[in-house]
Order: sequence, then structure tokens, then C-alpha cells
Amino acid sequence: MEFPRYHKEIVSDLMGGKFILASDQKFISLKDNAAFYEKFFKESFGYELELKSDYGFILSYETGEQLSRDICLFFAILCYELDKDGKNFLEEIQYAEFEHEKVDDYFENSAYADLINNNNQLKSGESRRDFIRTLARRNIVERNGDQKFFFTPAYKVFIDFAADFAKDRLQNSEPALEEEY
Repeated sequence: MEFPRYHKEIVSDLMGGKFILASDQKFISLKDNAAFYEKFFKESFGYELELKSDYGFILSYETGEQLSRDICLFFAILCYELDKDGKNFLEEIQYAEFEHEKVDDYFENSAYADLINNNNQLKSGESRRDFIRTLARRNIVERNGDQKFFFTPAYKVFIDFAADFAKDRLQNSEPALEEEY
């Protein structure tokens, strides 16, 4: 049986929790063979292939892993702190380069200190550096030396999830409108 170009690498990356970015040559093969991979991941593993214009990943609705939760928490706190600092957090996440020292300042002085201290991946500067290395292995960030990093387009998965979650919460918490008469 003949498989698409880079098949083994594509499957290995996606099954390892990596995002395949448009800047990666494997992305072209993934995109050109989207129907094959959608069927392959669905029938082989029960996973959904999510293919966007600038990245691809697989999604399982029956996972118990905690990394996605920690990533969402990281983004939520970082965005909150950037906003509090007067910055447009979406522009910062999309375009800025981050220094570990500045991120540490945000997290160490956050109003969410209890939440941060109870999360093993976020509770200290060293644990956050390990966390950023994990994000780099998953292609969510790209490191620029030991002290700086920037987010790849894969950040959108987590920001979109947070936006959808917030919209759902708002819709479900609004009282039903009743007629006054």
C-alpha cells in the first residue's frame, strides 16, 4: 500500500500531540491528503483531524490529559495580565516576543496566585520554563534562545476554545427574558 509523502512523520507528530504548522513541509502533504487523513485518524483511532489554513492537529473528545487544561490556564492568566498591563493581549500573543523574566513577573504578581501555586506546571519560574519547552515540542511556541519565545499560529486553538467557553457561559447564565405584562 502506498501512503502520502511524510506519512510516518505526520502520524508520529500528530499522535505525539504536535501541531503541524504551515511552515513545515509536512503540512502540504497533510493538506493535499486531508480526506485520507480525516478517514485514517477517525477509523484508526477515533480522532478528528482539524486542519486550518496555518496548522493541523488531531482532537479526541475522550481524553483525560491535563496539558490542554494547563495551556488554557496559562493563556487565560497571561492574557489577563497583559490586558491589566494596558496591552492588547491578542496582538501581543500573535506578534510579540516574550521574555521568561517578564512572564515570571506577570505570574508572580498575579491576582490568581492561588490558582498558579496549585498548578505544578505554572507555580515557579523553573516549572514555567519546563512548560514552555513542552509547548515548543508541541509547536505551540518557538523558542528564541533560552530566555525568549513567541507563539506559533497554534495558539489560536486555545484562544478560540476560551472564547467559545466564555460565550457559552454567558449565554447559559443570562436570565430568560420574560414579558412584563
